Amino acid sequence: MRKIILAPDSFKGTMSSQEICDILAQEIKRVWPQAQVVSLPVADGGEGSVDAFLAAVGGEKVAVPCKGPHWEDIHGFYGLLPDGTAVVEMAAAAGLPLVGQRLRPDQTTTYGVGQLVRAAVCGGARRLVVGLGGSATNDGGAGMAAALGVRFFRVDGEPYIPTGGTLDQLARVDRSGLEPALASVELTAMCDIDNPLCGPTGASAVFGPQKGAGPDMVPVLDRNLGHLADIMAEDLGRDLRDMPGAGAAGGLGFGVAAFFGGRLQMGIETVLDVAGFDHLLQGAWLVITGEGCIDGQSLRGKVVSGVARRAKAADVPTIAMVGDIGEGAGGLYEQGVTGMFSINRVAIPFSQARTRSREDLRAASADLFRLLARMSR
Repeated sequence: MRKIILAPDSFKGTMSSQEICDILAQEIKRVWPQAQVVSLPVADGGEGSVDAFLAAVGGEKVAVPCKGPHWEDIHGFYGLLPDGTAVVEMAAAAGLPLVGQRLRPDQTTTYGVGQLVRAAVCGGARRLVVGLGGSATNDGGAGMAAALGVRFFRVDGEPYIPTGGTLDQLARVDRSGLEPALASVELTAMCDIDNPLCGPTGASAVFGPQKGAGPDMVPVLDRNLGHLADIMAEDLGRDLRDMPGAGAAGGLGFGVAAFFGGRLQMGIETVLDVAGFDHLLQGAWLVITGEGCIDGQSLRGKVVSGVARRAKAADVPTIAMVGDIGEGAGGLYEQGVTGMFSINRVAIPFSQARTRSREDLRAASADLFRLLARMSR
């Protein structure tokens, strides 16, 4: 009996990871009715990470009232897994979709993310995983820290909660009031980028524009994050601004490490560890992964890369089913991908292709499985 593992990321704007798994499983069963199909919907830290964990290992989604990116009251959530691990995706409280047309990374806050974290650790979570991705913020995690008891002071001694546009007013940080429950919780932040906090490849320069930062705002945001890094370097006795992943989620990666001593890890590695992927690979005949687009950036810790590397170590072939294949994707072969296939069957713009993505995935996978079945007789 063939064992086939399905471990795709979502195709952003078209299909969720679970939908992709369902379609692939149906087409596999048409060709190999007795096959053992193991579905592991995955994510790398952004929107959908909680659902991916819950689908992989079970658990429950816990609703939490919190503040949104513009300080509005919203309904957030976190995932509680059977082993006591809590999963918070920062996008649930500070994600780009929550701001609509109000793109102001100088004003938005991660305060609500801190509220979700507080609810999770005070609710008894023994381990905490925070997904960094899809943010509308650029506050270096100051908002999250404030919600968890860290106090920020201006030069005149007045306390305040900094945002990306007001970090330059910061004179002192007091971490003495940090939520006590955090002391006994292992904190891991999962991200899919390795950018530093500041500079031309930092949070503001690379990701600020997609959050609404124009040419005049980007250098201000970058300078303000640098000021935060200066303050924290003096407080901690070490400078974390160049740490890989510090620039994730508008500097929230930096904040997790600086304010809470948390560890940063590539998101897909965290998901695969929690789901026991290496154990699942035992006896597997094939792994199928995928994401909306693969290119040279996919080599830097994205889903396809992470899955393929582990499958390669177990000598299991990996197929990547994707929307688009961009420049530089060929490097994935060295990381363990055996073959990559675009599901797009006609040359049309994405706005049209996205409406037919499900039928295209079904047709492309059916063709592939028929071929594999013929060749493996």
